[in-house]
Parts: sequence; structure tokens; C-alpha cells
Amino acid sequence: MHTFQGARRQRLAKARGRARPLHKMGTSRQTAWRGRLAENCPQVMNRRARAEDDRAGGPVHLHLVSDATGETLEAIATAALVQFEGVEGEKHLWPMVRTPRQMREIFAFIKERPGLILYTLVNEEVRAELVRLADGLGLAHVSVLDPVITALAHHLGRAPKGQPGRQHALDAAYFRRIEALHYTMAHDDGLAQDNLSTADIILIGVSRTSKTPTSIYLANKGYRTANVPFVPGVPMPAVLDDPGLRALRVGLTASPQRLVEIRSQRMQEGDRPPGAGGAYTDLESVREEVRACRRYCAARGIPVIDVTRRSIEETAAAIIKLWQQRAEDGAGGPGNERQQPREVPDGGA
Repeated sequence: MHTFQGARRQRLAKARGRARPLHKMGTSRQTAWRGRLAENCPQVMNRRARAEDDRAGGPVHLHLVSDATGETLEAIATAALVQFEGVEGEKHLWPMVRTPRQMREIFAFIKERPGLILYTLVNEEVRAELVRLADGLGLAHVSVLDPVITALAHHLGRAPKGQPGRQHALDAAYFRRIEALHYTMAHDDGLAQDNLSTADIILIGVSRTSKTPTSIYLANKGYRTANVPFVPGVPMPAVLDDPGLRALRVGLTASPQRLVEIRSQRMQEGDRPPGAGGAYTDLESVREEVRACRRYCAARGIPVIDVTRRSIEETAAAIIKLWQQRAEDGAGGPGNERQQPREVPDGGA
């Protein structure tokens, strides 16, 4: 293996040494240069061809190979793709890959849809099989956790366990997340208001300010989250004014124009004719609705987050930051009594 790689490097260096920049060659020399490179370094030519196909506007195939659930890879791939505007990514998730035989079966598919391979594999035999097959096809491959694990090993002075899927162990944190999800679903959109005192976080906002998806995201982080809709003229739960309430209360708002767009779209999806929403989609009515919700929060010292230009993840991160700040301030008792009424800036809490 070492001899083969050494010889391959020598062939590549030799081909590069003979080559001049393509734009300085004539057509015949360009053709001859490509021919020599294809003969000596077929894997390099394969990668060049794949890159040219991607630049031609077709979807970029990302193969995510994991010995666990693949959630880590999906998050990394998604975060990386959004940095390339206009690039269409097609993700192929291959979870629970534990044997070389499974790897060979996967590569039968990858061969038909070649692309970048990202992987999290701890078994050396399975990793070696992936590298062998990927190199044989001339495909780039990246072990995304290796740099982090290596740095941690040096920092801690300890070797990693090398056990797949340890982050998904059925520990206390796992069961806390499951319990938080059950609680959040039972307290969605104003349900079970007599039990709000047991929440960790209570979200308050007018319709279509992403209260439910934000609540579910927070529940996945282990926070028991309830959300209460603010409807003008409808009394809010009295528990929200209870000085003994331990939950962190957070208001969510959005620009009236954006709310009207979202609400109108939902009305159309329900086969309702344009204008049938009445005050629900009337811009002036929505403006007053938003102002009334802001006044309610300001009177109680509840911080408000504008979700107009935020993703669910960004909104949740801002809420978690508020939670952490309150914990650092030692506000383990009543909910928001130490908070001053304020607007959380777009950059975070």
C-alpha cells in the first residue's frame, strides 16, 4: 500500500513537472497533456471531471456515511451548503454502517451518483474500506470529526473511546429531552394553561410568530416549553402574572407586513378567497395586534425577540442565551423579575 501510494505520488509529480499552464499551451499540447495525466493519474482526472460537472449547474451529491444516526453529518453538511449561494445540494444519508460489506453495497450507489463523501466512522477496518473505495473512484472524502477528536485528545491527554454513537446513549439527558417533548406537545398553542407553572420556558406571541416550531426545537434541547398565543381582547393566563412563576417568559414578534404575508398564504392554502381573513390579515389590524403584544410584554419586563429575519435555530439560541444569563445572575426563583423590558437584537440575545 505504501509502495503504491509512493509510486502514484511520483507519477503525479512527474506529470506536473512536465506540464505548463494550459492557457500557455496550444490546442494539440493541451490534448497531449490531458492524455498523459489521464494515463498516469486517472484519479486526478476523475476528480477534475466531477468538479467540472458540479460547476456545470447540476446538483452536488453529498454522501453522508455514519456508524450511528448521521445527525451530526446532516447538521454539518447543511451548515456548509448554505455558504454557497445558488448551489443545489442533494444529500444521501447512510446511517448505521458497521461492516466493510455494508460499505461495498453503499458504494454501488455512490458510483452512480458520485460526489463528496463526509463520514464519521470509528472502526478502522470500515474506514479503510471507505478510503479504498473512494480513492478507487477518485472521490474526495472527509472524516469530519477527526480534527476535533485529535485536538481534544491532545488537550485532555487521553485517547478516545472509539465507540460509535456514544452521543446517543440512553442517559439521563436523553430521557429529559423525551419528557420535555411530551410536555411541550401537551402545552402547545395555549393548551393545559393550568399547568404552566411547571414549564422551563413560556413563549408569548401573536399568531404566526413561530411559537410552535421554536418550542419543539427547545424541547429537543431538554427545555420544557409552553407557548401561549396573544389574541387582542382575550385574557392571558393569570399564572403569567404570578410573582412565584419560575419559568422564563419570552415574547416573540415579527414585522406586521411579514405576518400578513404568512397569514394570507395560509388562508389561501385552506382554499379561503383573498380578503376572507378580515382583521386577521388586515395590515392595520395586525399592526395594532403587534403593538398590543409588545405593550403586554413591556409592562411585565418580558424580553421580546423579533423573529422576522431569524431562523428557528437562531431564535432558540437567543432564548437559550437569555436562560443562561438568568442562571448566571442567580435568578433561580421567580421568572423574569430581574429582566428589564427590552428588545433582543438580531445578532443574538
